[in-house]
Amino acid sequence: MHGTNDLILRTATVLISFILFAFSIYLFLAGHNAPGGGFVGGLMTASAIVLMYMAYGERAVSKIIPVNFRFLVPTGLMIALLTGVGSFAFGEPFLNQTFGHFHIPLLGDKELATALLFDLGVYLTVVGITMTIILSIAGDRD
Repeated sequence: MHGTNDLILRTATVLISFILFAFSIYLFLAGHNAPGGGFVGGLMTASAIVLMYMAYGERAVSKIIPVNFRFLVPTGLMIALLTGVGSFAFGEPFLNQTFGHFHIPLLGDKELATALLFDLGVYLTVVGITMTIILSIAGDRD
């Protein structure tokens, strides 16, 4: 039987998870010039997903976010590794970053660095590992 607390949790989860996802994107993008980046952004995303699992259950969240979190770990590690090795192609040391200016629709001219790709790899790895661990623990509970 579902009670008032479930309704309150589900209603609040919609707003809170949106805020957490938005803040994780901000942290991810701000991480190159300010504290944050892939690690903290990944933790914020994982916390939003965990909140959704608590409020709606595994079946509902799996329909909304059809992601195999175990697949994110090697994907993120591969992106981070290839970003680091890619600097060798330019005769630079491992993980040396390169900058470029690009025109992004709606945002205008922006400077982008290869550190963004590395952070993407870290982000995916952190989300994948965190969710795999938490879902494994939750599965052991049953």
